[in-house]
Amino acid sequence: MAVASASAQMSVDSRVESVKIGGYLGGRIDDCIEHRVKPEDWNHLVEPFRKRVETHTWQSEFWGKWVQGAIASYRYNRDAELYDIIRQSAEAIMATQTPDGYIGTYRDDMHLNQWDIWGRKYTMLGLIAWYDLSGDKRALKAACGVLEHLMSEVGEGKRDIISTGNYHGMASSSVLEPTVYLYVRTKNEAYLDYAKYIAKRLNDPDGPELIRKALEGVNVANRFPHPKVWWSAENGHKAYEMMSCYEGLLELYKVTGEEQYLKAVECVVENIISTEINVAGSGAAFECWYGGVGRQTQPTYHTMETCVTFTWMQLCNRLLELNHNSMLADQIELTMYNALLASLRADGGQISKYSPLEGWRSSGEEQCGMHINCCNANGPRGFALIPRAMYHTEENAIMVNLYADSKSTMYLGKKRNQPVTIHQRTTYPEGNVIEIEVTPHKAAVFQIALRIPAWVELDKCAVEVNGKAEKVSAHGWHVITREWKAGDKISLSLDMRGRLVERNNYQAIVRGPVVLARDSRMADGFVDETSVVQSKDGYVELKPIAVPDFAWMTFSVPMVLGTDLEGSNSVSYVKMCDFGSAGNTWDKAVRYRVWLPKTLHVM
Repeated sequence: MAVASASAQMSVDSRVESVKIGGYLGGRIDDCIEHRVKPEDWNHLVEPFRKRVETHTWQSEFWGKWVQGAIASYRYNRDAELYDIIRQSAEAIMATQTPDGYIGTYRDDMHLNQWDIWGRKYTMLGLIAWYDLSGDKRALKAACGVLEHLMSEVGEGKRDIISTGNYHGMASSSVLEPTVYLYVRTKNEAYLDYAKYIAKRLNDPDGPELIRKALEGVNVANRFPHPKVWWSAENGHKAYEMMSCYEGLLELYKVTGEEQYLKAVECVVENIISTEINVAGSGAAFECWYGGVGRQTQPTYHTMETCVTFTWMQLCNRLLELNHNSMLADQIELTMYNALLASLRADGGQISKYSPLEGWRSSGEEQCGMHINCCNANGPRGFALIPRAMYHTEENAIMVNLYADSKSTMYLGKKRNQPVTIHQRTTYPEGNVIEIEVTPHKAAVFQIALRIPAWVELDKCAVEVNGKAEKVSAHGWHVITREWKAGDKISLSLDMRGRLVERNNYQAIVRGPVVLARDSRMADGFVDETSVVQSKDGYVELKPIAVPDFAWMTFSVPMVLGTDLEGSNSVSYVKMCDFGSAGNTWDKAVRYRVWLPKTLHVM
């Protein structure tokens, strides 16, 4: 399958439109938009831009994060009320621009300190997103003004971007992303030159060396000495900021074709998967990489920040748009159905700052003297990313990346004039069968590529086209090339047996892409009790049971509990639910757990 060039991040793929997701997943997306995105007091987010008294905190990031999530949400549901909310907020933020182009929250004598450039990045991203949605040229002009003001302060012969802000300059240097976007939209060569300057500093020996260290396979948690001061310039392991810089390098690759940018991103993504991403699809502790794969069974402070969860999904999706590596879609699915869903409170009104694998979740603190925090602003972008990630297209190919009850129309052909509607009818991942109806406007030859997840046993995976079986011979893409006609149907059956994962004498159970957890609301014992999960050839016999009102799906799991093996009825059946539902009311009287301690058997 040929690799197509990807559109800029803020431009929704013009070949795919009107994705609508149903079922449980679609309900959670709707909940997030209705109860988290729309009620946000956008005027409260704009007010610090009017006052401009900040000296060291990050008030300036909140509007840009929130409005990107709101715009992506509007692209999904076309809510006219939401559009008007976005419009009012964009006009208000533009009204704060000073004659020199600055839109920010910092006092005049404190420019470039701490989070100032980081906040300008988010302001530009928000304005670009509004321009792409509305066509309002004032927004593009305002974003250009912000960039040109920055260029007058930082660059060759001026203040060095690596010397500003924290984390070896990564927070400030992530402004590379909107810099590239503004070049794409204006073709102003000065913007491209500035992007190349930032990329160079990101790889220079006195900077974070993001390209060299990625290409040499240096683990993301071991790139610098352990910092003496955690929240400081010397900490080079900050996960969110690091990934944001790699996103900028990927966007620069799309413009320049410089292979080392793409290769560096591919290498770092592979490294993050192998060393950091846990069983629930996220990572980091105290917001930094820490070797999380090997240490995920250990109770740890402040794990799985939602900003990390979303940025990981976004980085994987952008790379997937370019290289079509199905492993990236596997990662998005894992994160989506576990870490992301777990971050949204049951009522949809709050996003957790951290979503640990055991214990409980809770609201993040109000930050910077405002009634919001970074994850409440950023988390909805993860939910709004799901429709965008579900399908990718080329001229004559459709890649089905994610499976969920949904319907979408996309446009194939060189002129994007061949509409095709894809309708997935499924209860997946509750059920194991995905029925896909294909309806082209008129009969046409093209490819449909189905993702065969890496966790599937191929001999238990089945694909049929109009009732005729196809041989599934490998994980990755199963490509079907034929003349498609209205009403053609594909049936995909996946192996949804429970899989036992063991690490450090702990056990976890994964069913399809969904991680299971014990929850004290099941009232069937002590959730931290030691046990031996009963399995055969690495698989656990899970039995669906009646679902309590707080959970999405629930199963009984055979275990031998505790340290007493005596008696004839030693196997107990313990209830476990999906990780996203575990502890979802954030009530500290409720406790959940993913990794179960395994009883030692010295014989």
